[in-house]
Amino acid sequence: MSVAAIGALYAGATLTAMLSGIPIAFALGFVALAFMYAFMPAASLDTVAQNVYEEMASITLLSIPLFILKGAAIGRSKAGQDLYTAMHAWMHRIPGGLGIANVFACALFAAMAGSSPATCSAIGSAGIPEMRKRGYSPGFAAGIIAAGGTLGILLPPSITMILYAVAAEQSLGRLFLAGIGPGLLLVGLFAAWSIYRFRSEYAAAKQAYEGGGARSAILAEDTYSMRERFSTLPRVLPFVILLTGVMVALYGGYATPSETAGLGGLLALGLIAVIYGVWRPKDVSPILTATLRESTMLMLIIGMSLLYAYVMSYLHISQGAAQAIVAMQLSPWVLLVTILLLVIALGFFLPPVSIILMTAPIILPPLKAAGFDLVWFGVVMTITMEMGLIHPPVGLNIFVIKNIAPDIPLSDIIWGTLPFVILMAVAILILCLVPGVALWLPDLLLPTTR
Repeated sequence: MSVAAIGALYAGATLTAMLSGIPIAFALGFVALAFMYAFMPAASLDTVAQNVYEEMASITLLSIPLFILKGAAIGRSKAGQDLYTAMHAWMHRIPGGLGIANVFACALFAAMAGSSPATCSAIGSAGIPEMRKRGYSPGFAAGIIAAGGTLGILLPPSITMILYAVAAEQSLGRLFLAGIGPGLLLVGLFAAWSIYRFRSEYAAAKQAYEGGGARSAILAEDTYSMRERFSTLPRVLPFVILLTGVMVALYGGYATPSETAGLGGLLALGLIAVIYGVWRPKDVSPILTATLRESTMLMLIIGMSLLYAYVMSYLHISQGAAQAIVAMQLSPWVLLVTILLLVIALGFFLPPVSIILMTAPIILPPLKAAGFDLVWFGVVMTITMEMGLIHPPVGLNIFVIKNIAPDIPLSDIIWGTLPFVILMAVAILILCLVPGVALWLPDLLLPTTR
């Protein structure tokens, strides 16, 4: 059987397994084992455990459960609510300041937790009720939190970027630094849209009130004294200092990613123990349980994805696909657009972890041959996968929002997120026109590793 035929059969079997409802890790593992049995030497089945272990024996992957521990400690405390309260107190005078406060709170929390669902849950549980209480439309409030949560896979420490660094054999430090500029760009775009949408809703509410209708809560103005503003800082500053310290330790060359992840996890546990009194076994147990559950699930997906990629490489499927793409002689930008459209299509069905590990062997060689910087592409691909977190039918963040605000219709949540999907596309276009948005910081701080 030709490589092309085996590749088509492999893709068909994978799609069938995915659509059957089998968990992703088991679907990938089942397909990989089936093709090992059918097309590889019988002895290869005896070395499955060894192959998976060798693929996962990466010191970089060790940082994943440690960053998850850090995120779980922060996400399951009141740190998110306190962060949101502080942001709102300082930004309430800006038109749409409540929405902007939620965007900034999501960005800061994402940088501390490194998880999109955790960011949505922690900030959204406080932010959505407050925005709706103050007259924001349900879809607008849901869209802000869903989009803000996607920053969790772009801003460091991003688990998605850790996996990309392993798959693309790129510097994790450079990838983390490269995500900061585009992350700030997205924060700015989201904030600008929040101001525009707030002014539209405010104008409509004011016109309705002047026409004899009821006075909307969006017309009310909050006031905070300087004393009240400063009173919100003591519980927030320690976590900001933690974030800063971890970043300094990582980028200053004082510790490896795994060491900074471990340090961040332990310090996060210490902070919630001191600030929120979360130190008793019954309080810490849910944090450790959540960390163990999420880490086990994620590492199982990674292991099976790596086995899936190993079989694909052994059967020359990935090499053949890469050669076929190169043989098409597409211009570099047409190639890039084609690959990003593929990533968007996969985002309808798969989470970012699986997309990276399944597609990296196929798409990275042609991109490298076309002259694209793989660190830059890692950022672009991450933003593209962010779009997958807030568009149907999977849209993980959409369902997180639905879980914390069940009375908001799913259609309102989806329509509320669509403008942010467009803004992410605009950010990708800006990165294509001005690659320095992503690369200036790593080139400045880590110029010798490029």
